[in-house]
Amino acid sequence: MNLIRRPERGTLAAAYAGLALTIAAIGLLYLDHATTNVLASHIRDGYPDYPSARITTAATTYLVYLSILGGLGILTWLATIWAVVRRRRLARWLTPALVLTGIGIGLFNLLIRDTSGDTGLPALIGWVGLVPSLAGLAVVILLWRRPNTTKGIRS
Repeated sequence: MNLIRRPERGTLAAAYAGLALTIAAIGLLYLDHATTNVLASHIRDGYPDYPSARITTAATTYLVYLSILGGLGILTWLATIWAVVRRRRLARWLTPALVLTGIGIGLFNLLIRDTSGDTGLPALIGWVGLVPSLAGLAVVILLWRRPNTTKGIRS
């Protein structure tokens, strides 16, 4: 017997897409770090007088910070998926709060200026960090488009 009703399949698909996009965003960070290192180049452009070791330290610090955010994003997606699968009413209220928080952090990372006057992160990395939020918006829309009935929904 399939316990997931039809409208929830789309919601779950969007949530799993958000999880996949979050994992891909983290993977892109490490791929960039191992290859072209756009992040280190961005820091070098903003601080041309910094020695190479200091630029490497700054890029690694950003990598750790973004990895922690990505890890928290993964945990958030897993909690959202759990709430949707278990048909918790909590999903309808918690998900918008989590999505708004994610968008806020993503915009902060995209727009914050450092002491050089440039953005702290390169635009490419900032935009990649916002992509999972699109899936979050889809989850919120799908959760709220569903009729709010208590039949089959646990508290």
